[in-house]
Amino acid sequence: MSNIADDNAQSNSTAGLSKAEDLPKFTELEFERLEQLDLDHPGANDPEYRRRRDYIASLAKNFRESGEITDVEYNAREQRVWRYVAEELEELHEDLASEFYLKAKRNLDITTDRIPQITEMNKRLGELSGFRLAPIEGLVETRGFLSWLSYRTMLCTQYIRHHSQPAYTPEPDIVHEAIGHIPMFTVRDFADFSQVIGHGARKANDEQLQQLGRLYWFTVEFGMIEESGKLKAYGAGLLSSFGELEHAFSDKVERRSFDLEEVINHDFTYSDMQKVLYVVPSYAYLKEVTEKYIATF
Repeated sequence: MSNIADDNAQSNSTAGLSKAEDLPKFTELEFERLEQLDLDHPGANDPEYRRRRDYIASLAKNFRESGEITDVEYNAREQRVWRYVAEELEELHEDLASEFYLKAKRNLDITTDRIPQITEMNKRLGELSGFRLAPIEGLVETRGFLSWLSYRTMLCTQYIRHHSQPAYTPEPDIVHEAIGHIPMFTVRDFADFSQVIGHGARKANDEQLQQLGRLYWFTVEFGMIEESGKLKAYGAGLLSSFGELEHAFSDKVERRSFDLEEVINHDFTYSDMQKVLYVVPSYAYLKEVTEKYIATF
C-alpha cells in the first residue's frame, strides 16, 4: 500500500505543483452512477462481473477515507483480457499512434503480460514528471475530474472491461487509463499542459467548463495529429481501444482540421463510437490555442 500524500516527495520542487496537503478532499467531488452500469454496458447483466467491479471500486472508497492506495489482486480472467487487448494494441500502435505517444509509452515501461498497479505507475511518473494517480470508482463530473489535473493528479479507475467485448468499453477502465492516458503523463510538457487544463477547470464558469470538457474530449481523449504528412492518433480513447482505433482510420469517421471554436461547441456522447474527429497540425499549436483560450476565462 502507498500513501499518495507521501508519494513523489520531490514533486514539491516541480513548477506549479501544489503541496500534497493542499489537495482537495475526494469527498468534495460530485460523482455520477459509480455503482450502476447502463443497460447497454456489456457487463450490466453479468452478476459476477458487477460484484467484482463493485469490489474493486470499493478500494477507491477506502482510499478517500485513508489516503492509501491498495493494489488489486487481479484474477486470471482479468489478466487474460489485459494481455489480449494490450497485445492487439501493441501492433496497431506501431502503425497508427503518434511518435510522441510511442516514446511516452516506452517511458512508462509497462508490459503486455500483466495489469500494472497504480502504485508502480505512480513511482515512474514521480521520477519523470511529478504527476500522480489517485484511484476512483468510475465516471466523475467534468469539473471534478479536470480540476484534479491542476494538482498534477489524474483520477484513475482500477477495474477492467468485460471479457465479452474487449475491443471497446463505454466507460473508463484500467486499459483506458494505463495504455491510453498515463503514458503521456511521463512527458513533462504534456503533464504541464494537463495542469493548465486543470487550472482552467477550476476557474471556468458553467458554460466555459462545458466547452473545456468538449476541448478535452476531442483532443486528450480522441485527438488525431498530422506527423510527417501522415495521420496519427494521440487521444487516449483511441489508443486504448482497438475498436475505436480501427474505426478512427476508417471511412465511417469524418476527420476535420482542428478549429477551436468548432470543437468547443461540438457535443459528444461518451458511450458511442465517434463519428467526427479533429486533427491538429502539431502539439505546439494545440498547447498555444488552449492556453490562449483558457486565458480568456
